[in-house]
Amino acid sequence: MTALNPTPEEALADWAARVRANREQAERVREGTEGTDFYAPVAQVFRADPRRRDEPALDRLLEIVQPGDTWLDIGAGGGRYALPLALKAREVIAVDPSEGMLEQLQAGMTDAGIGNVRVVHSRWPMAEAPVADVALIAHVGYDIEEIGSFLDAMEASSRRLCVAVLLASSPAAAAAPYFEQVHGEARSLLPALPEFLAVLLARGRLFEVWLGDRGAMGYPSREGALAFLRQQLFVRPGGKKDVQLQEIVAGLPEEDGRVRLASTSVSLGIVTWKPGAGR
Repeated sequence: MTALNPTPEEALADWAARVRANREQAERVREGTEGTDFYAPVAQVFRADPRRRDEPALDRLLEIVQPGDTWLDIGAGGGRYALPLALKAREVIAVDPSEGMLEQLQAGMTDAGIGNVRVVHSRWPMAEAPVADVALIAHVGYDIEEIGSFLDAMEASSRRLCVAVLLASSPAAAAAPYFEQVHGEARSLLPALPEFLAVLLARGRLFEVWLGDRGAMGYPSREGALAFLRQQLFVRPGGKKDVQLQEIVAGLPEEDGRVRLASTSVSLGIVTWKPGAGR
């Protein structure tokens, strides 16, 4: 096939190669051993007020919800989208493999008085997967090597619609400049929204895309920025590279009460398609 019209196998192989290169580089530079719950140290960051306003991407998702809908949030994390969706949908099924993330989600449910979220501790794809009207992935998939089988399972669990929220460059890409400063080599970047759309087209899926802007990435404190960069750079606290990383974080600019990791905004896309719908 041509570069403008790759076969499904070619598109999936390219996606897998990028994910593999990213992982292999991480394994090579990692200090210490990887924990059993990669997101536990930063899980608190993924909580958000479920009744928040003035977030266009969330407003768009809420517009998709139909009366009586059940939503399946794959990789629900701390409930950033699962909880506000639960305020409008009949039920949200929140699936995530991270105990730390699910603890934050359950705490958010308690704080907000939300009781229609069913929490499932599991990786995806999963055996005996639940079925819902809408299946959602939000900032999930960037690092999934076997993205084809992942999407197959997602479509099989969706009766009406599949939805993906992705950035034009993966969230981890915000750490790439610091990766090079600390490790002395360019970061192998993960696939993101453009590559995801290419995979869908190669698989014969037509879709709609809503585009918004996430703004420049930042954290409300230098401690939060340091925790994120330690995680993404695989740096052990207290080591030689960590001292260098702390110096970098101390010099990061602060704007509007947030420590900025990047100076430019990143486009965000909400992709919707019908499960199994080809061209």
